[in-house]
Amino acid sequence: MEARYFKHSLQFKRPSGTSRGILTTKDSWFLILSQDGKRGVGECSLLSGLSHDDTPDFEKQLAALCTALNEQVSLPDLQQWPALRMGYETALLDLAADRPFELFPSVFTSGSDSVPINGLVWMGSFDDMSQQIKTLLEKGFDCIKLKIGAIHFEEELKLLAQIRKEFNASEVIIRVDANGAFSPVNALEQLKRLNDYELHSIEQPLAVNQWEALNDLCEKSPLPIALDEELIGRFTEKECLTLLQTIQPAYIILKPSLLGGFQASEQWIKWAESQKIGWWVTSALESNVGLNAIAQWTYTQKYLGHQGLGTGSLFTNNIDSPLVIKKGCLWVDNLIPWSQIN
Repeated sequence: MEARYFKHSLQFKRPSGTSRGILTTKDSWFLILSQDGKRGVGECSLLSGLSHDDTPDFEKQLAALCTALNEQVSLPDLQQWPALRMGYETALLDLAADRPFELFPSVFTSGSDSVPINGLVWMGSFDDMSQQIKTLLEKGFDCIKLKIGAIHFEEELKLLAQIRKEFNASEVIIRVDANGAFSPVNALEQLKRLNDYELHSIEQPLAVNQWEALNDLCEKSPLPIALDEELIGRFTEKECLTLLQTIQPAYIILKPSLLGGFQASEQWIKWAESQKIGWWVTSALESNVGLNAIAQWTYTQKYLGHQGLGTGSLFTNNIDSPLVIKKGCLWVDNLIPWSQIN
């Protein structure tokens, strides 16, 4: 087997706001494995300030993995490197696939079925977020996810009121993501007010590592709480189960690039279901290479709700792929070819 990698810096079409700042670029590394005339491509995707392996040594570790594969020696320990594990697992799956980029063959990859997804509304001014919502609804999305915590809370409530004035909860599902922006002191009152708009759930209302406060909030909140960032950097079964048993959220949100790949994500599903905790899958600003792998794997998990897989159209220099969005669903159009990855 031969292994090599290269870096690809994805450029956002428009600056995208989160509670951690404005994103204009996002780095990924493509790991390419070659063997017996076949190739496998995997994406190692990092989110600055969020990925556990967002460290100065990341590329050095990736190079060490390639060296070990090329020299056929023991691989470095990748437990603490979830993005590397994701890229390596995906590259191996692609290398073994009958068709390039078809890692999990299904009626989804044949183009006969789709994955329903939520439309993402980035943080911004009131007018900007309002326009994003209008555009998504016009495109046929029936599930909207708003990132909140950037503008005044009253303004965010007005945005929710706008949607509910036109669409009831059976017509448009609304999820919100606070990215840890609320304080334990005010969070419950804010969740009660958000609940007036018949929301599906809120992601990560409190910052990480406040397990007792989160548990208290989960017990008292009328709005279901989902954990997102809280899962990052947890690797042992004991720690993961303790987290779920202590906080007792309604849902967890799986980002394979941040959790260590598909096998790691399946473990989280197993642990969550053992605690009667729901889940869904979200991409983490991967290029279409990573998004394609995540979407195919997600389809095989047979979760019937909306997934967070609509991020492929955010970049000016994405890898061209057969992934398309139609009326709020992700499809594979096999008439569209993949662009060459060298």
